[in-house]
Amino acid sequence: MTTYFITGISTDVGKTVASAIITEALEADYWKPVQAGDLDNCDTKKVERLVSNTKSKFHPNAYALNTPMSPHGAADIDGIEIDIKAIKAPITKNHLVIEGAGGLLVPLNNKNTILDLIQPDYKVIVVSRHYLGSINHTLLTVNTLKEKGFNVSILFGGNEHKSTEDIIKKMTQVPVIGRINEEPYFDKNVVKEYAKKFYDKL
Repeated sequence: MTTYFITGISTDVGKTVASAIITEALEADYWKPVQAGDLDNCDTKKVERLVSNTKSKFHPNAYALNTPMSPHGAADIDGIEIDIKAIKAPITKNHLVIEGAGGLLVPLNNKNTILDLIQPDYKVIVVSRHYLGSINHTLLTVNTLKEKGFNVSILFGGNEHKSTEDIIKKMTQVPVIGRINEEPYFDKNVVKEYAKKFYDKL
């Protein structure tokens, strides 16, 4: 069974929808190790609402923090320190989709970042969305992962921006799973359609 780690080039690029689609495509389990803020409508609940299959299990966060900000800061407000040793992937006989928080170098504490949660055998999917500066952020993210020897692929989000996507493909030379378009809304049916479309690339 394979573990997929979903990271983004920044915050709000579409990691949660991407995670739901990949979870649905593989009928995988889902886990968000660190949730910061929005606990009543957290990413785990959002993914659970978008997934149709009955095989997927949704594992509890290792840390559920109250404030929507960088995990190290949210933990500080809650009067705790995130201990990376306490973040252990759930044991499952199924594929596992892990959703990160923000980008790779988001701090968890004074020395660890999201990057430290990614194990050598994980497949890493980078969600990239076009905005001014997104080429730089995508190349930095992908190149960091490649330098560390990870299996990396890209999933584009939002409306197509051909010149941006072309240069990212040329300069990274990593597989592209596809694109999640700017849909009017995402529900179980929309997620199911994307899951079918991406299945062979996963």
